[in-house]
Amino acid sequence: MSTAATTGEEVLVVEDLTVSFPTDDGLVQAVRGVSYRLREREILGIVGESGSGKSVTSMAIMGLLPRSARITGSIRFRGQELVGLRESGLNKLRGSKIAMIFQDPMTSLNPVHTVGYQVAEAILAHNDVSKAQARRRAVELLDTVGVPNAGQRVDSYPYELSGGVRQRVVIAIAMANKPDVIIADEPTTALDVTVQAQVLDALRTAQQETGAAMVLITHDLGVVAGQADRVLVMYAGKPVEIGDVEDIYYRPRMPYTLGLLGSVPRLDASRSQRLLPILGSPPSLVNLPAGCPFTPRCPIAQDRCEREEPPLVTVTSHPHRAACHFSQDLAGVRPHDLFTSTSADARTEDHPGRPSAGEPTGEGDLP
Repeated sequence: MSTAATTGEEVLVVEDLTVSFPTDDGLVQAVRGVSYRLREREILGIVGESGSGKSVTSMAIMGLLPRSARITGSIRFRGQELVGLRESGLNKLRGSKIAMIFQDPMTSLNPVHTVGYQVAEAILAHNDVSKAQARRRAVELLDTVGVPNAGQRVDSYPYELSGGVRQRVVIAIAMANKPDVIIADEPTTALDVTVQAQVLDALRTAQQETGAAMVLITHDLGVVAGQADRVLVMYAGKPVEIGDVEDIYYRPRMPYTLGLLGSVPRLDASRSQRLLPILGSPPSLVNLPAGCPFTPRCPIAQDRCEREEPPLVTVTSHPHRAACHFSQDLAGVRPHDLFTSTSADARTEDHPGRPSAGEPTGEGDLP
């Protein structure tokens, strides 16, 4: 893990960010009070299930949300406020200072232009260079991110490339202007495991070559294990735990984080050890009820959880915070102590769709 979290200058500061969308059914509270600080060269992993608000947060930073979105709070890039900034101002930052890598590379690539043209286009948009210079730089970038035979592939069209190579092309575009911040939104979701590892290597190369800070968004805690310096866990549009990688993986203090860890395959696990699902589904973000949104799925929920939503408070050390009324009781608890198939089945029978309360047991680090 790098020391960026403690030594680098802050490049991106998000404070109490909320995003909501009016609909016929009511107000969708997609993001509820997200705050974090990103320092130079730091990698922040943001994890959570689909619908937890991860992508909406990143789209708000890039200024890519629809006009119907209601945004409050603050987003500052090197001291410049981005909330309310005009499109002309955002265009100067996008691609040059803040770059984004989307989940599906075909949403970023134009099928009627070669990939070399599109990488060069990103260079020409923010630099006073000739087309020949931009093309040479495009070949260099494609080679840097691991595109095979970059000198020939520069004239290929997106449909002629595999999904993994297309994603590497998008990474090359993102790093073309050496941005200060790169936001990678589920960059490996649609790829198989082998290609996923190659794309993660390309992301690491991009971050090292540009010196950028990075926000790596994913639903899989396993993806950020060897990548991030810090991890922010989101649920129902709100941060529920944040801390250094060691804190989140070895000293989690939020049942939802424990559930995510229990669903990640481990090479050191026995063959008989099953992955542990989190029963139920995330709540609707329209007219959220009072209390902790994770209550209906939580194995240790109490009556208090239905009445009060817990704040994000410091648990083990200053950088490590969690939002759970019983975070102090979760010291040393492992995923298998909370989420077991037997107890899950019993809870479902007793309270369909609603886990019953229970006390966590178990000691030691995560299995």
